[in-house]
Amino acid sequence: MYFTDRGIEELVERRGEEQVSLEWLGERLRDFVDLNPEFETPIERFATWLARLDDEDDD
Repeated sequence: MYFTDRGIEELVERRGEEQVSLEWLGERLRDFVDLNPEFETPIERFATWLARLDDEDDD
């Protein structure tokens, strides 16, 4: 188990029944980066990965 799995497990346990919009998620990610600018690059990569998740593979 990766260290980050604990945070993901807590998120699912506490808020797993909720439904949120991608707009809401985007705002929370922006808030997080505003408070933690050192995480700008990983959050950008994560957001881009989510945005392109259903794109066809170019391989």
